[in-house]
Amino acid sequence: MDKTSPAEHLIRQRMTSLTRALSGARRGDVPSIHQARVATRRLGEALPLVASGEHGRMLGRTLRKVRRALGPVRELDVALLNLEDLEAAGHVPRPAIIRLRQVIQQERRLLHGVMRRQLDRVNVDKLRRRAIAMARKQSAVAGERGRSGASQRLIDATLRAARRASTMRAAIDGVAGIYLPDRLHAVRIALKKVRYAKELVRELSGSRAVTALRTLKQAQELLGRMHDLEILIARTRAMQGSAGAASLRLSADLDIVVRWLETECRQLHGQYMANRKALVTICDRIEAAAARMVATASPAA
Repeated sequence: MDKTSPAEHLIRQRMTSLTRALSGARRGDVPSIHQARVATRRLGEALPLVASGEHGRMLGRTLRKVRRALGPVRELDVALLNLEDLEAAGHVPRPAIIRLRQVIQQERRLLHGVMRRQLDRVNVDKLRRRAIAMARKQSAVAGERGRSGASQRLIDATLRAARRASTMRAAIDGVAGIYLPDRLHAVRIALKKVRYAKELVRELSGSRAVTALRTLKQAQELLGRMHDLEILIARTRAMQGSAGAASLRLSADLDIVVRWLETECRQLHGQYMANRKALVTICDRIEAAAARMVATASPAA
């Protein structure tokens, strides 16, 4: 039996994580839906290293369909978890929490059905076969050209991480020190991509360094919570202006929820600003590592 190539192992590992998570996601399991979304991002970061051209773009589009199918339900799951936290803290009126939970749970039941139908239209087994076939082909081509496929993948992954870092720096500069939810969300998205690209470089290089990844993960979670609270604020305000807020008392209770959430968002923004410099430093280091790698790999003049 032929030995599995490192490229194939890279893809098989990530496909297995995705397949396992999707099984629970289809049943509506909350952790599985989250894990499946993360798995699509990790696989999506690895695919360009083994699949190029139209085939690579096709695989990427399939992954995005899976991630987008999971997104709306995951958003509602997080909203329900945040309502649990608010209720446990006891800082806001319970009737407002109960009403919000009822509306969100009802919407989740509907969207879970939509999510399942969308996932059923994606042939995950076909995605797996094609991704593995591309990985095998990439390894064979690298061998025929007489160069180390593993070395080339590390170079490609490092350069990709540097491009991600450049985008993240631009997003950070774009928001400056002002509280602008949409631009902070852009920072969060860019940060996610840097984190998963950095994870891949770490895996390919065999590095044990975890400090930068820990900083990225913490910042991602902070910005993620801020974004999730903003979504809950928008939902609460929408309910205030709808038939769901059937009384002035409930509307006033919902207003208390909004004020509490807005206060936490401002506090989280302060924490982000305190960590902003560390994130820029990580971008600097990723870009510098890519520059060194290119200089080392380039043939002498």
